[in-house]
Amino acid sequence: MADPSSYRPRPGEIPDSPGVYRFRDEHRRVIYVGKAKSLRQRLASYFQDLAGLHPRTRTMVTTAASVEWTVVSTEVEALQLEYSWIKEFDPRFNVKYRDDKSYPYLAVTMNEEFPRVQVMRGQKRKGVRYFGPYGHAWAIRDTVDLLLRVFPVRTCSAGVFKNAARTGRPCLLGYIGKCSAPCVGRVSAEEHGELAEEFCDFMAGRTGTYIRRLEKQMAEAAEEMEYERAARLRDDIEALKKAMEKNAVVLADATDADLIAVAEDELEAAVQIFHVRGGRVRGQRGWVTDKVEEITTGALVEHALQQLYGEEKGDSVPKEVLVPALPDPVEPVQEWLAERRGSNVSLRIPQRGDKKALMETVERNAQQALVLHKTKRASDLTTRSRALEEIAEALDLDSAPLRIECYDISHLQGDDVVASMVVFEDGLQRKSEYRRFQIKGFEGQDDVRSMHEVITRRFRRYLAEKEKTGEWVDDGHEDGLAGDLDNGLKDEDGRPKKFAYPPQLVVVDGGQPQVAAAKKALDELGIDDVAVCGLAKRLEEVWLPEDDDPVVLPRTSEGLYLLQRVRDEAHRFAITYQRTKRAKRFRASPLDDVPGLGDTRRQALLKHFGSLKKLRSATIDQICEVPGIGRKTAETIAVALAQAAPAAPAVNTATGEIMEEEPGTMGSSGEPVTTGAPDERRGQET
Repeated sequence: MADPSSYRPRPGEIPDSPGVYRFRDEHRRVIYVGKAKSLRQRLASYFQDLAGLHPRTRTMVTTAASVEWTVVSTEVEALQLEYSWIKEFDPRFNVKYRDDKSYPYLAVTMNEEFPRVQVMRGQKRKGVRYFGPYGHAWAIRDTVDLLLRVFPVRTCSAGVFKNAARTGRPCLLGYIGKCSAPCVGRVSAEEHGELAEEFCDFMAGRTGTYIRRLEKQMAEAAEEMEYERAARLRDDIEALKKAMEKNAVVLADATDADLIAVAEDELEAAVQIFHVRGGRVRGQRGWVTDKVEEITTGALVEHALQQLYGEEKGDSVPKEVLVPALPDPVEPVQEWLAERRGSNVSLRIPQRGDKKALMETVERNAQQALVLHKTKRASDLTTRSRALEEIAEALDLDSAPLRIECYDISHLQGDDVVASMVVFEDGLQRKSEYRRFQIKGFEGQDDVRSMHEVITRRFRRYLAEKEKTGEWVDDGHEDGLAGDLDNGLKDEDGRPKKFAYPPQLVVVDGGQPQVAAAKKALDELGIDDVAVCGLAKRLEEVWLPEDDDPVVLPRTSEGLYLLQRVRDEAHRFAITYQRTKRAKRFRASPLDDVPGLGDTRRQALLKHFGSLKKLRSATIDQICEVPGIGRKTAETIAVALAQAAPAAPAVNTATGEIMEEEPGTMGSSGEPVTTGAPDERRGQET
């Protein structure tokens, strides 16, 4: 008997959305399939105190060894997918959604002379059109009752039909207009067959023709003042609109297709495949792979196709394969698929309709799979410990680096040069200790010199903190920062303030030059107990100071994965800060420096004159006309604008034409600008 807590997912791992879940035993056999409006709430109910569970539920959760789930868009999709998996896996604990036979279908016996609409269960028969499955037989009967007003197809059994033909009297449905009564010859076999075909077309989703026909009849009845008939037709139209609702999981016309979706980031990609057979999702599979090289989505799709169909023949390769991106070139892959199937295979990107909607569902599952994989990989204590041990072994460290700091430089063609410092402790992000730097020692683009400045400033602060706390005293310290430090030894959570806590490992984004600059900065400060390495992005090589050759970690190494996460987080944090500074610089205005002039009056000035250019050419008396602007303030504004030299006009780089100033947009001198992306996170600037 298993303990459910041993495989209980973390609450944050489970999505709060509709889906279907599966419990598996220790042999990976599916023992229970269920659906939920909220996967998070439903799965949480299984992991409460065992004494509070139903005896059968308690037996199920103690028999299971794992749980997994699939996200869908709606509850209707969840119902259909739940049924598909119940049919496929036949779980031993599933009893709620099936009876002694199977889920019911709406069937039309097109193999008979007078086709019949009926509820069918069990094995499918040749020549019969099936629609569904439905959760309950009464749902089929309600649907049929609505449709018989428009499509009066036979629904009676063979015995009733023969009896009516013998007596020459139709059944009740024939008298009330819900059957065309072919039993007594009111319509011929051909006419009744056409009605059955129209019924099937409507159920298959081709509904527009019939809705428009009823709307036309309703309009004609209203014009002829037959208001009761028009009201009945109106009700019929509403009933048909309800009846024709269908879900995105079930595809029309018994489609056979495989849908492949890819979710990816710089390091990994998750592939999800939904196998659709007979219009229903019959299976799902997927995997997460490391991106060992720079690769496009189309190339990822090509690898997935090879893995899927490399050993398959015939009908195992479907007629249609839907993908998010096509391989380049696509023709060889298409020919290879056709060869394996023995006939043409359509390889394409869905653009609209049910297939597009179902592809979106597959994409959501791929995203969820990638997020879940990363969450598990990052949060698992054993995995993190192994990653730190691998780093320590590869870099020849005395112990595992429990605190890692990573630095990255960001700029735009030498402007707005900034740097970031991110902190990982025990393999996890510690965002409260992220720091941001402006490069102050020089202007221009020099990543090596920038890295030296940042490392120097960070560890000077560390030495100053040690001096302040009495851990270390050096009368020759000349940095001049100690007097600026905050008073007190601890922050709110009891950790040393700011830069007082040293890392065991410094990682820089770059190769040998950046590593050498960081090491030089530490040597100049006399710090010899902090290891340094660099991670070059192109080949993911780890560089150490004074080594001519890089350390190459295996692509599957957890240590390399952790270093990549640290480096990518530093890059994200740096570029976010750089974009924010650029946007702030572009939005700067000479009016910002006018004493006592707040946002409200600045906006009033701009609204009154239309642009900063027109405000600059205005007289003091004209400025005083703006509500809230006195003469003294107007004089100050005029002086500030006169001292600010106008910038060169903005130029459209595509056409070469000078762009007119847009009202309400101010640059450093009042010219039109484009602002950068908003800051994603506000760290502490240093």
